[in-house]
Amino acid sequence: MKNKYIDLIEQTFEFPNHEFDVEEGELSWFGIPIMDIIKQYGTPLRITYLPKISENIQRARRMFNVAMAKVDYEGDYHYCYCTKSSHFSFVMEEVLKNGSHLETSSAFDLNIMESLFEQGLLKPETYVLCNGFKRPMYVENIQNFIKNGFTNVIPILDNIFELDLLLEDFSEMLNVGIRIASEEEPKFNFYTSRLGIRYNDIIPYYEEKIANNKQVNLKMLHFFINTGVKDTLYYWNELSKAVNLYCELKAVCPTLDSLNIGGGFPIQTHLDFEYDYEYMAEEIVSQIKQICNQNGIPEPHIFTEFGSYTVGESGAMLYSIVNQKKQNDRELWNMIDSSFMTTLPDTWAINQRYVFLAVNNWESEYERVNLGGLTCDSEDFYNAEVHSNAVFLPKMELGREQYIGFFHMGAYQESLSGFGGIQHCLIPSPKLVIIDKDEDGEYFTKLFAKEQSYKSMLKILGY
Repeated sequence: MKNKYIDLIEQTFEFPNHEFDVEEGELSWFGIPIMDIIKQYGTPLRITYLPKISENIQRARRMFNVAMAKVDYEGDYHYCYCTKSSHFSFVMEEVLKNGSHLETSSAFDLNIMESLFEQGLLKPETYVLCNGFKRPMYVENIQNFIKNGFTNVIPILDNIFELDLLLEDFSEMLNVGIRIASEEEPKFNFYTSRLGIRYNDIIPYYEEKIANNKQVNLKMLHFFINTGVKDTLYYWNELSKAVNLYCELKAVCPTLDSLNIGGGFPIQTHLDFEYDYEYMAEEIVSQIKQICNQNGIPEPHIFTEFGSYTVGESGAMLYSIVNQKKQNDRELWNMIDSSFMTTLPDTWAINQRYVFLAVNNWESEYERVNLGGLTCDSEDFYNAEVHSNAVFLPKMELGREQYIGFFHMGAYQESLSGFGGIQHCLIPSPKLVIIDKDEDGEYFTKLFAKEQSYKSMLKILGY
C-alpha cells in the first residue's frame, strides 16, 4: 500500500521535475539540498536563488524575439523589470546584469537608480519607465535624471495634470508616455481602472497639450490590466482596443513608436501549473502586427514590465513545525516557528497559494493537517484548496524535526510585510539568505540579513 508522503506527491503531481527532486527522503531545489541550508542557518529562513531571475529574463526575451522572427516583426522587444516586486540590491544587480530595463513606481525608486548608477551597474542608456502618480519629489527626481544624461527616462503620464508638473522649471527635451485607463474585468468592483487617462481623452489631450509643444515628444502608449496576460476573451479584447488606439494615435503623432503591454506573465504557484508562454508571446506579437498592418501603421517597439515573473520563482520561505495541536476529533494543527501573516502576507490578504512541500521525512506516512502561525490572530493560517482546504505532511513523531518550504514567493512579500519593521504580535523578520552559483556552476550561500533582534524593534517603537 502506497501511503508514504513521497507516494502522495508522485501520484498527485508530475514529480520530480526540473526544479524539485528528493534524495534520501529530503527535498532538493534546483539541485540544492534544502536540509543543508537549514542545518547551516536554521529556520524561519527566507531564501533568494538568484540564477532563477536570470533564467526567466532570458527566457522571456528569447520567446518574444522568436515570436517576432516568425512573423517578420519590424519593431524591437525590450524587457523591463517592475522594481516594486522586490527592491533588494541583490535582485536589482541580477536584473541589470542581464541588460534589463526598469519600471519605477515612486520617488525613492529613482534614488535606488542613482545608487546603482554610482556603482557602475546602471547605464545611462537604460530605459527607465516612470509609472505611478507623480508627487513633487518623484517629479523632481525624474527631472534630475534627465538633466544628468539619462535620455531614455520616460515618465508615463497617469493623468492630464502631470505634464505641467514635469515641465515646471525644466528646459530639457522630455519624452513621455501615456497610460490607458483600461476597462476592468466585468467581475471587478469598478468598471474602469483608476490608473491612466480615459480612452476617449487621450487623442484630444495629445492634440491640445503635446502636438504643438516642441519640448515634448510622445513616445509610448502604455496598456495594462490587473488580471495579467491570460488566454481569455477579456485579455485579447483589451489588447485589441489598445493596439487600435495606438494606430489612431500614431496617425496624428509621428514621434510615437512604442507600445508598452505592461506585465502579467504568471508564475507557478502549484505543482500542476500549466501555461503556454511561447503561444502567448507569439499570439501577442502576431495580433499587434496584424492590427497595425490593417491600419497601415508601422509595428511599434514592444515593452513588457514583468515583476512577479522576474523574481517570484526565485524565492522560498522555510519553517520548522514546533508543535502539533489536536483541537477536535478531526483537526490537527501543525504550528510553524513564525507567522504566515507577517512573512507571507499575500496568503492572508488575497488568499494567495504557493508551491508547498515538506523538506524532510518524505519516506514517512502522511497525515492531513492545518498549518498555523504564531500570532494570536485567527486568520494566521495556511491551507490549500487543491487538497480540500487542508494540507498533507509526513506524520509527526515525538523527538523528530519536521521542516516545510513555500516556494515561488519571491515577489512583493518583503515589501508588503515591512521587512525589518514592526510585525503583528512583534514576530521578528526572519533571516534572509542569498544563493548564487560560482563560475564552476557550484552553488554558494551568503547571509544578507540576520533575524530581527528585539533591540531593533524597541528602537523603532521609541524605547
